[in-house]
Amino acid sequence: MNMAVRIISDKCVGCKLCVKSCPVGAIKMDGKKAVIMDNCTACNACVESCKFKAIESDYVEKPKKDLTAYKGVWVFAEQRQGKLMDTAVELIGEGRKLAEVLGVQLSAMLLGHEVDHVAEELLNWGVDNVYYANHPELKNYTTEGYTKVITELVNKEKPEIILIGATNIGRDLGPRVSARLETGLTADCTKLEIDTEKRILLQTRPAFGGNIMATIITPNHRPQMATVRPGVMKKGQPCPEILGKIVKVDVQLAASDIRTIVKEIVKSAKQAVNLHEAEAIVSGGRGLGNAEGFKLMEELAEVLNGVVGASRAAVDAGWIGHEHQVGQTGTTVRPKLYVACGISGAIQHIAGMAGSGCIIAINKNPDAPIFEVADYGIVGDLYKVVPILIDELKNYVDEELACER
Repeated sequence: MNMAVRIISDKCVGCKLCVKSCPVGAIKMDGKKAVIMDNCTACNACVESCKFKAIESDYVEKPKKDLTAYKGVWVFAEQRQGKLMDTAVELIGEGRKLAEVLGVQLSAMLLGHEVDHVAEELLNWGVDNVYYANHPELKNYTTEGYTKVITELVNKEKPEIILIGATNIGRDLGPRVSARLETGLTADCTKLEIDTEKRILLQTRPAFGGNIMATIITPNHRPQMATVRPGVMKKGQPCPEILGKIVKVDVQLAASDIRTIVKEIVKSAKQAVNLHEAEAIVSGGRGLGNAEGFKLMEELAEVLNGVVGASRAAVDAGWIGHEHQVGQTGTTVRPKLYVACGISGAIQHIAGMAGSGCIIAINKNPDAPIFEVADYGIVGDLYKVVPILIDELKNYVDEELACER
């Protein structure tokens, strides 16, 4: 039994007010006496509801944070072996927008060992401050080391918003840091906005398998934390006119603070499909009819020097691997050119590619939703249209080569 909340049996009159007030159904009646169940969360709602002072609680609510003490937007500048990750630049671009709306500074957190050049690079991207934690134990990422340093820094400087890329490292780091800071974390966000009236971050992410978009807020805790899906936000632009500064962090970290020892880093073979960095993507959907249709997609992608993508329907049908999937439950992309073949345009797919520079849609159905976001639409049989497109592109390339000669 949860002993944080107790029923004083002699005072209980069986009025059932506490049963009605409990939000988690943790109180039941045993005869004419109330009984606290094991799923009690010690919210104290029953204590407040009891008119006979028959319920007492040991739970003491922690003092609420002074939310006004938290100012500024921070981004985690992920670097690996001295190379700044693209996700960090995307976060800086989005963080700058949020900071301008709030009228606060934009700062980057950089952790590593002897990566001064990355700190200088961050200044070029237009951050006001780079909090640079330089320590031998931070050379390679470890959950314990990074969490300890970031938590201590945040508790000292008190930013109101922290953004972390939803990379392998970010997905591991974000939850641990938010738990230490006793604040909330919205994972895998695809959109961020500011409620200017309440000065809170509106964190939007797909939910229920991508069938709805949920907007989540953290009104009573700080900092407000979110991990952001790579490729969703536009990269920031170099801003040398912003004269930022590098703030060196006093790192209190020992080898004994870290339970993981990194002995060697072995890079795996590069993923065959790099949708995130591709400048041209040719995607196939249910309209292909079968797996053989992706051979045609590959041929067009080769001519465009691009890669092959797919809708969720094509992946679920087993026609192509999940690593090719574009959309909310796959990869969010922003190529210069996106060609959608036989894709109707479900909202989940459109959300994952709507930021492309130029969208070409090929579909039999003139009312397909994909045409609403396409820059160029072709209504027709893709098995007739795509071969013609391939031939024309090949002829164009041949003519260009002839001119060069």
